[in-house]
Amino acid sequence: MSDDPANQTRLLADIAARLLARGQMLATAESCTGGMIAAACTDLSGSSQWFERGFVSYSNEAKAELLGVPQALIEAHGAVSEPVARAMAAGAVARSRAQVGVAVTGVAGPTGGSPAKPVGTVWFGWAVDGAVHTELQRFPGDRAAVRQATVAHALQRLHGYLG
Repeated sequence: MSDDPANQTRLLADIAARLLARGQMLATAESCTGGMIAAACTDLSGSSQWFERGFVSYSNEAKAELLGVPQALIEAHGAVSEPVARAMAAGAVARSRAQVGVAVTGVAGPTGGSPAKPVGTVWFGWAVDGAVHTELQRFPGDRAAVRQATVAHALQRLHGYLG
């Protein structure tokens, strides 16, 4: 998906239609995007019919307290990891009235990167139809570019998982 706002609006309108057709609602669990996915969703008029809530779980403590991510999981794998993204997505559904969850945890930069997890590393989780799907992406660019690419990718894949 491009950075074209009109494309994102069309994609969100289709996500909304798919959720409404399923009688489902969406919850987000965001770390590196700080609520940008929730903001994009709620930019769409009528989103209260399909968007249930957003969790901004920037700190490790917030991931544990708000989403039920086990502290041991964070300690063993790091906050930016597949197991944590999976737990965040599942936690968003478990700790809300939503049936669908999307989660992101990553290194937006410009600091915080490491050789194993360079700036631009983002783990995604999508909880749909009782399954949690995860994916790793590495996005180029500065902090703003990484965060915007993360929002776009999260929504694009969510659209696909909703069929």
